[in-house]
Amino acid sequence: MSRYFTDEHEWIDVSGDIATVGITDYAQEQLGDIVFVELPAEGKVFAKGDDAAVVESVKAASDVYAPISGEVVEANGALEDEPALVNSDAEEDGWFFKLRLTDTSELDELMDEAAYKEFVANL
Repeated sequence: MSRYFTDEHEWIDVSGDIATVGITDYAQEQLGDIVFVELPAEGKVFAKGDDAAVVESVKAASDVYAPISGEVVEANGALEDEPALVNSDAEEDGWFFKLRLTDTSELDELMDEAAYKEFVANL
């Protein structure tokens, strides 16, 4: 499995043609306590950069963007009952949705973990 990152602080794990998407630890720390997550419906198709989900915290609401193009094949229903999973485990159990990739070449535009860490360090 390969992990990629965006400059909007989403992470994406790719296994075959399925990509799991969530927000990074950095993003959830900036948001504070997560109180609500709005997830996309199964079957929804996104182009890279589209608004895909919404995360609300006690501080602010923020859009989560589709880091690549694809069709939603699953949303993390556990977040509806327990949005705080994003705070406690943003980069594992706090994932938002899974996409079936439509253009794997878009992955070339994303950062690897080392590049993302450098990006965050320079913020």
